[in-house]
Amino acid sequence: MNKDIENINWDVLIIGGGATGIGAAIDSASRGYKTLLVEQSDFGKGTSSKSTKLIHGGVRYLQQGNIGLVMESLKERAILKKNAPHIVHDLEFIVPNYDWWEGPFYGIGLKLYDLLARKESFGDSIFLSKEETIAYLPTIEQNNLQGGILYHDGQFDDTRLLISMMRTAENHGGILLNYTKFNGFLKKENKIIGGVIEDIETGTTTEIKAKVIINATGVYADEIRKKDDQQSSTIMKGSQGVHIVLDKEFLPGNKAIMIPQTKDGRVLFAVPWHGKLLIGTTDTPITKHPLDPLPQEEEIQFLLSHAAIYLTKNPTKKDIKSIFTGIRPLASSGNPNNTSEISREHRIEISNSGLVSIMGGKWTTYRKMAKDVINAASTLVSLPRVKSPTATLKLHGYDKNASLHEDLSIYGSDASSIKKIISEKTSHKNRIHPNYTITVGQLLFSIRYEKAKTIEDLLARRTRLLFLDAKASIEAAPTIAKLLATELSKSVEWSDEEIKRFQATAKTYCI
Repeated sequence: MNKDIENINWDVLIIGGGATGIGAAIDSASRGYKTLLVEQSDFGKGTSSKSTKLIHGGVRYLQQGNIGLVMESLKERAILKKNAPHIVHDLEFIVPNYDWWEGPFYGIGLKLYDLLARKESFGDSIFLSKEETIAYLPTIEQNNLQGGILYHDGQFDDTRLLISMMRTAENHGGILLNYTKFNGFLKKENKIIGGVIEDIETGTTTEIKAKVIINATGVYADEIRKKDDQQSSTIMKGSQGVHIVLDKEFLPGNKAIMIPQTKDGRVLFAVPWHGKLLIGTTDTPITKHPLDPLPQEEEIQFLLSHAAIYLTKNPTKKDIKSIFTGIRPLASSGNPNNTSEISREHRIEISNSGLVSIMGGKWTTYRKMAKDVINAASTLVSLPRVKSPTATLKLHGYDKNASLHEDLSIYGSDASSIKKIISEKTSHKNRIHPNYTITVGQLLFSIRYEKAKTIEDLLARRTRLLFLDAKASIEAAPTIAKLLATELSKSVEWSDEEIKRFQATAKTYCI
C-alpha cells in the first residue's frame, strides 16, 4: 500500500469495488474530487462478476409494470454501448411461442419495449414464422412450436467492463486498491472524518482522512451501516442467482433465447457467450451472504429441466462446464416474501454521522447510480459543484473497431499493448490451455497493468476461463502460479499455497 495515501485529505472514500463502487469512483474522480476506493477482495469478486452478462432494459420489469426502471435502463444501455463499444454490443433474442396467444401477447409487450427505447433502440422487434424460428434456432424444441418474436438487447463481459472502469477512474486521478479492507470509521463529535483501512497481504493498517465516505458494498451494505451505527435497521435482502455454462452445440448460432415466464414465474435466458452457452438464472431468497456462494441442488435441476423443455438435446450434469452463483443486492423497503418482487431500483441513505450508503440497483444502471450517489455525497459535505461528465465519458480501451483485434477485441485499444508484450518473447505467445486462445502475454498484461495478484484474479475476472470451463482452469493453475511468482517475486511456497487456494475456489464452479 502506498503510504502517501495517509497524508492526503481525501474528498471521497469509497468502500466496495464492484460495479456501483467503481462507477462512483469514475464519477467522483472525473469531477476532480480526490478519490480513494478500497475493496477487501478483488474488483468484482462478488455479484459484479456473476451476472447473466446482459446490459438490458429488463423485460421482466416491464411485466411488473415498472416502466420508469425500464426507461432508465434502456437509456443507460445506449450510453454504455456508446462509451464502451469494445465490450458492450447488440444481441438478438428470440422468444419462442408454443401457445396461440403468446405471439400477440409477448409481441405487444416487446413493441412497447421498442417504443420505450425510442431513438436509442438497438433494433425493432419482429414476428417470426415457425420456419424462421427453427432456422435461427436449429436446436429449439419443435413440438407445438408456433413461431417466435425476435428483439434486441445488449450483452457484455461484466468483469472486463469492470476492469475497464477501474482503469478509467485511475486515468482521472482516482486511487483504487484491491485486497484492502475497511476496518472502521474515524469520528469527531459523532461525525465521520475518515476510516481505518488494512492491507490484507501485509496486515498494515492506515488511517485515512476523508470528507465523505460512500458505502457501496452491495449485499454487505448493512454490515458497514452497523459499523457506523449498531442500531441501523436491516435493509438488504439477498437473492441467489445460479447460471450453468454448456458447450455451444446445445444452441449453435449467435441468437439467444428468452423465456419470459416459466411455470414458477421466472424469466430464463439461454445466451451465447465467449463460444459457450450460458443458461440462467434462478431467484432463491437466502439469509447468509458468502463471497463464494454455492448452488443448491434444486437450482441446478431447475436450469437443466427447463433447458430440456426448450432444447432438442437435453443437458445433464455431466455437460456442465462451469456453474457460478451470484447474490443480488436487493434493497427492501418492506418485507416481501418473494425476492423477485423487490424493485431493482437503487436507494441512497445518509446516516446521522454522515455515512452515504447506496443500495440495490443493477449492473445496467451503475452509471446513473454513481451519478446520484456522488451528487448526494458532494452536496452533503459542500464539495465544489461540478456536473457529472460520465454520460459522454469514453471508458478505458474505447475502440469502435475493436473487432479488428480478433481474440483480443474485448481489450479494445489495449490490444496493441498486449500484442507488444506477446512479441517480446516466444513463450509469451503460448496458450495457457490447449483448448482456449488465452495467452501468457494476456496474463502478463493483467498482472502489470490491471492489478491482478492471484490465479483467481487472472482466470476468473481478467480472463473468464473459470466461468467458461472450470476443469480447464484447474489444469492451467500451475502454469499461472509460476507466472505470478516470477512477476511478483513470490516464493515456491507461495505458489504451492496459491494453487491450493485456487483449486478450492474452482471446485465450487464444478458439479
